Amino acid sequence: MFEFIRTHRRLMQFLLMLIIVPSFALVGISGYQSFGDGANTIAKVGDQVITQQQYEEAQRQQIDRYRQMMGEQFDQKMFDTPEARKSILDNLIAERAVAAEVGRSHLVISDAVLQKEVLEIPGLTLPDGTFDLERYKQMLAAQGMTPQQYDARRRSDLALQQLAGAVQGSAFVPNAVSKRLSDITSQEREVQELLLPIAQYVSQVKVTDEMVKAFYDKNGKQFEIPAHAKIEYAVLDAASVSDQVEVSDADVSSYYAKNQKAYTTPEERRASHILITVKKDASAADKAAAKAKAEAILAEVRKTPAEFAAIAKAKSQDPASAEQGGDLGVVGKDGLPKPLQDAVIKLKQGEISDVVASDYGYHILTVTSDKPEHVQTLDEVKGQITADLRKQFAAKKFSELAEQFTDLVYSQSDSLKPVADKLKLKVETVASVGMTPSPALGAAPYNNAKFLKALFSNDSLKDKRNTEAVEVAPNTLVSGRIVEFQAAAKRPLAEVDAMIRQRVTMEEAEKLAKKDGETKLAALKTSGDATGFGAAQWVSRSKLDGINRAAIAQVMKADTSKLPAYVGVDLPAMGYGIYRIGKVQQPAEADEARRQQEKDQIGNILSQQEMFDYVEYLKTKAKVKIVKPIAIPAQAPEAP
Repeated sequence: MFEFIRTHRRLMQFLLMLIIVPSFALVGISGYQSFGDGANTIAKVGDQVITQQQYEEAQRQQIDRYRQMMGEQFDQKMFDTPEARKSILDNLIAERAVAAEVGRSHLVISDAVLQKEVLEIPGLTLPDGTFDLERYKQMLAAQGMTPQQYDARRRSDLALQQLAGAVQGSAFVPNAVSKRLSDITSQEREVQELLLPIAQYVSQVKVTDEMVKAFYDKNGKQFEIPAHAKIEYAVLDAASVSDQVEVSDADVSSYYAKNQKAYTTPEERRASHILITVKKDASAADKAAAKAKAEAILAEVRKTPAEFAAIAKAKSQDPASAEQGGDLGVVGKDGLPKPLQDAVIKLKQGEISDVVASDYGYHILTVTSDKPEHVQTLDEVKGQITADLRKQFAAKKFSELAEQFTDLVYSQSDSLKPVADKLKLKVETVASVGMTPSPALGAAPYNNAKFLKALFSNDSLKDKRNTEAVEVAPNTLVSGRIVEFQAAAKRPLAEVDAMIRQRVTMEEAEKLAKKDGETKLAALKTSGDATGFGAAQWVSRSKLDGINRAAIAQVMKADTSKLPAYVGVDLPAMGYGIYRIGKVQQPAEADEARRQQEKDQIGNILSQQEMFDYVEYLKTKAKVKIVKPIAIPAQAPEAP
């Protein structure tokens, strides 16, 4: 849709994400009750407080989120600014204000709604269709929660959703507004183009020495040669250490013998079943009836064992497997209740079990495939074991050599040769290394900000000594030294004179084109003449072909209350364009799908704006008080 709406929508979504989503997802409304002592309180929101510890925890969470999103581009310094600290505190204030309103509004989530939420969690349905409470408790325990804590959190989240839904649902987009905006985006204009290219003005430009000197002085940074150096460096990494490691046949054989289980594929049985359900506490008569039904199905299956899947699909009462012909998948050790596991183990592929009783009812089982255990021979895995052992030995060797590398580059700092000779490394030489990493050099070991900082430090530059051992990547140490250094300098004027003359010529020609174009534009607005213009083309915000694309925005914004309308446009590095708009119309057939999509987008923007404004209102209503400034630690908290 139109650019200002797209931009506005992204802004609103970002603000709402920062203000609402992270905190409630992590701690829930119940976590915002007033606690903490006065000495640690940095802000009050109504009767709730925000402590220094809560601020630091929020900061850690945000740092962690950005670290995950940005990867190697992450810079924690972006959080060590007054603006960043204020933003985090503002978000905490907004969270408390919204939480307080949820409480005041007495938003209640019923047990039935909460139960429905829990029952819809995937993977918690047993074969008989009942809820797997034990699995549910295990899943929560893995996240450090009890069922009671999870229930409280979900109630809080759902209450928040109720509040947000009520506020956002109040947004309304009048049809007239959405239609008007859609008309603007789809409007078509008949346009003729008159170009005044730079080339036709070049011959009129006379570049003087004074003009060249003025450009040179004004744009001095363009002609600077950054500081750079010719350097030597040595790298200790896994590759260089691996070349020094030997793996013998005895090592391989010993490892294979001790770890043979890792090269063993266990027996793999795939089973299917037919289940006739009966409750564990059912009456004897009900159990007898269920068993009789299972016996009848067993007789049917034994007559036509090839039809097991079809019979299971038609008669099994296990909702999870019946549609798959009774398939239980690959059955591992202890993968089934013990009575079923014992029965499956005894069966050969294609055999049918007797009726087997379990807590779920009565089962008829079969093994649909049986792959025997397979042990890879030493010859089959020798290459893999050798590579694995080489990595293990190299990691151990690296730890030993890293200490020597670090000591040698420091103790014999006037050369890298001693460390290279002792550790069997290669000293590399490279010229024109700048003081900051270059994208063109990619992952070169010396193209690292930390290493370059050490390399161009005062000590290294002054005495041309080895740098300390710098870790530029996991298990990768680099030390380097300056061989030749060139300070930043400005290229002589004589060296860049021709380039400057060309630049000045084009700039002056562009000015002449614009001056001539503006004169012609004024005359055309008076006369309405179309002489010299190209053929008429229909263009719109979505149909860009026909005229220079750099001019589309100005053409579509031009006032067309009086036609023909004219507009002049600077075309950087090309010249000047004059555009004659002769007609304006809507498309013959409206794109109803696009119009509805645009209306929905406008509705979303308005609902998000409603929520944003509401949150700001709640912050004001809560009578926020900043008690004291945020305590700034020596270093921003690291994410765990």
